[in-house]
Amino acid sequence: MTFESLGLNPALAHACAQAGFTTPSPIQVAAIPPLLRGQDVLGLAPTGSGKTAAFVLPLLQRLLAGHPGGFRRVRVLVLAPTRELAAQVGDVFLRLAPSSDRPLKVAVLYGGVSINPQMLRLRGGADIVVATPGRLLDLLDRNAVRLDAVQSLVLDEADRLLDLGFAAERERVLLALPTRRQNLLFSATFPPEVQALADELLHEAVRVEAESQLEAVPDIEQKTIAVDAPRRTELLRHLVQQGGWRRVLVFVATRYATEHVAHKLAGRGVQAAALHGDMSQSQRTRVLQDLREGAVNVLVTTDLAARGIDVPGLAVVVNYDLPRSPDDYVHRIGRTARAGARGVSVSFVSAGTEAHMRLIEKRQGLHLPREQVAGFEPVDVVPPVSPDAGVGGIKGRRPSKKDKLRAAAAKARGD
Repeated sequence: MTFESLGLNPALAHACAQAGFTTPSPIQVAAIPPLLRGQDVLGLAPTGSGKTAAFVLPLLQRLLAGHPGGFRRVRVLVLAPTRELAAQVGDVFLRLAPSSDRPLKVAVLYGGVSINPQMLRLRGGADIVVATPGRLLDLLDRNAVRLDAVQSLVLDEADRLLDLGFAAERERVLLALPTRRQNLLFSATFPPEVQALADELLHEAVRVEAESQLEAVPDIEQKTIAVDAPRRTELLRHLVQQGGWRRVLVFVATRYATEHVAHKLAGRGVQAAALHGDMSQSQRTRVLQDLREGAVNVLVTTDLAARGIDVPGLAVVVNYDLPRSPDDYVHRIGRTARAGARGVSVSFVSAGTEAHMRLIEKRQGLHLPREQVAGFEPVDVVPPVSPDAGVGGIKGRRPSKKDKLRAAAAKARGD
């Protein structure tokens, strides 16, 4: 199957070839035809499945088919939950847009940087806006952008946009849009809240689905290493240096831990840096570029980097702290083994987190033997599990604080 056989014009098919896309991925095969027809689409697409190009290509074709002259009015709006994902989606639009006498104008808008350059960028309008909700609302409040001509709305990583912090912002953006439009909702997971949002936004939607992440990326070698919690940093240093790992993403639980672990590694001769949400956008961009260029070998981060970040040649992902959610486990390890490459994921498991790892394995249908590294054999004993003990620890089984706040808000509305 070819991109042209899906209905894309030769110019876009050539752009795909130039970008290294030789054959369509399953999500692209399923999503491109209905999107070209202007239908609403609900897409279940894990990271690394080719999801972004699946909606970018047909939207570009529809834009180019009716490309008016004069002042540019925003006709495609993509909402993304993070700055990094917004920047990545904007880059895909720019890479795949074929050259023309009047190239499409793409504006990427996010917080953490000065708003003034973005306001200047919007002078003369834009054809495509990719934005985080908060910054988009700031620009709407300043009358720097108008959304009354939007023909297609994309909610990318819709499960993340359902987080409590985005709910009010998302609703305000929707009120600024025309009632009649094409709606695209892509989500890596499908909790009940995503179905409720789909029921609210989509009209006679076509549901498309990519295979699961672990099936889509078969070349991830998943390992678990038993180690006492206090020795994780020294074990990480040992693995990086002994294995000659050049690009490593290490996930920890807190922003403080990113700085602490990165500092400890740097003090032991490892080129390491931290990445977290308290950093400015320029700092975040710089450390990611340092990782891509090899100035940094190890990037210690929170789940901020679990989605929307693509680092070519990222060979290893380490779960220094286990993710709270099984879905986050999938997103984390999906940062490696991209574009057909091979990769390795390593999860540190201590006596205190053994039960949590077993729950993750159960949810993902995995059974990973606990390995040991010579010189780092654990001495702590795994506590016995009571038959009456609650499951705990996994999102979706025990309500989090955000879950309780959402439930209280729904009760107050009478839902």
